[in-house]
Amino acid sequence: MPGRRAAGLGSSLPGGDRLTAEPTVLTGARVVLPDGVVDGGRVTVEGPSIVADDPGRPAAARDLSGHWIVPGFVDIHVHGGGGASFSAARAEDVLTGVDTHRRHGTTTMVASTVTGELDDLARQAALLSELVEQGDLAGIHFEGPFISPHRCGAHKPSLLRDPDPSDVRKLIDAARGTAKMVTLAPELPGGLDSVRLLAEHGVIAAVGHTDAAYEATLEAIDAGATVATHLFNAMPTLLHRRPGPIAALLEDERVTVELINDGVHLHPAVLELAFRSAGADRVAFITDAMDAAGFGDGRYLLGPMEVDVTDGVARLVEGGSIAGSTLTLDTAFKRAVTVDRLPVTDAVRALSVNPARLLGAYDRVGSLEPGKDADLVVLNEAYDLVGVMRKGQWVVEP
Repeated sequence: MPGRRAAGLGSSLPGGDRLTAEPTVLTGARVVLPDGVVDGGRVTVEGPSIVADDPGRPAAARDLSGHWIVPGFVDIHVHGGGGASFSAARAEDVLTGVDTHRRHGTTTMVASTVTGELDDLARQAALLSELVEQGDLAGIHFEGPFISPHRCGAHKPSLLRDPDPSDVRKLIDAARGTAKMVTLAPELPGGLDSVRLLAEHGVIAAVGHTDAAYEATLEAIDAGATVATHLFNAMPTLLHRRPGPIAALLEDERVTVELINDGVHLHPAVLELAFRSAGADRVAFITDAMDAAGFGDGRYLLGPMEVDVTDGVARLVEGGSIAGSTLTLDTAFKRAVTVDRLPVTDAVRALSVNPARLLGAYDRVGSLEPGKDADLVVLNEAYDLVGVMRKGQWVVEP
C-alpha cells in the first residue's frame, strides 16, 4: 500500500495520501450538519479537508441524491477486527484491524489493549504509539489490568493488579504522549490516586470493570473520572437500595457513558434509559470489538483468553462470559435509527460528535464543517453504508 512509513512499521492505510487536484462537491444528499439536517445539501471537499461551498468555482460534482451524508464515525473503544488484534506484535496486524473498521465507517479510532503483564502492555504501547504518530490511530486505551477481579469479564484474573499510580504512570510513559484513556476500578487500593494522576496528565480516567458502590463512584468522578466504560456491562446492576456505579455515572453531567449498541450487550429499553438519563450529548457508542469483527465466526484469542464466536456473539471458551463484540459502527448506527428509533441527529452525536469532543479532536473531526478533515460516511435510504471518505480519499467509493 502506498503511504508514509514509520521506522519498522507497515505502510499507512489509504485515507489521506492520494488526493484529487480539484474540489469535489457531493450534492443532492441529506446532509447532517451541527445545526440539523439539510435536504439536498452540498459538501465540498478539497484535498484532505472540507471547504466552504463556492458555487462559482469549478469543481467535480458527485450526485448522491437519495442518500445520507454523516460525519465519519469515532470509536474510542475497540480491540481489533478483520481477524487481527490491536494487541498484536506486528504493525501489519494492527493495520488490518484499522482497515476493517475504516471500511465500516470508523474514520477515527483509539486502539484498546487487553489485560496483560505490564511489560507486555508497555511493548504493545510502543508499537501502537508509532501508528498514532503515523496517523493511523487516534490514541491508545488501556483496558486493564487495573480492574476488579469480581468484574473481570474477558480479562484473565491472574493478570489483574491494583491501580498503583507508579504502574499506571509506567503505561502512560510507554505510550509516549499517545495514551488517551485508562479504564480502572476506582474502589481498588490506589484507584483514586490513579484517577488524579491520569487527570493531571490529560488522560481520560474511565470507570469500568468495577465493583464500586455509588459513593465510591462519586468520589472517582470528583477526582477526575469522566467516562463510564461500556455502562451496565462488567459492573453491579442498578438496585433500588444499592444504586452502585450506574446511577452515579448516569446522573453526573461530567461523565460520558459508553454504550455497546449491538442488541447483545444491552436491551433496547436499557439503551433508551441511558439516553433519557444522560442525554444525547453524553452518550458515545463504541464497538468494544475483538478480532472477529468484520471477519466471521470461529475461535479467537482475546489477549491470552480463548473466545468462541457463534452467530456473531463472542464468549469465553471457559465460563461463557461475553468477550467483547463483533460490532462495527455502521451497524450500530443503523440499529440506533431503525430499532432504537433515535433521531439521526442523536445517532450522529453518539457516533461522531461526542467521542470526538471527548478525545479533544472536535476541531478536526466529528462534524461536516469547513476546515475539518473530509471524513464522512454515505448511507442509503435504508441506512446501509455505501461509501466512506477519510481525509478526502474514498476508502469505500459509492
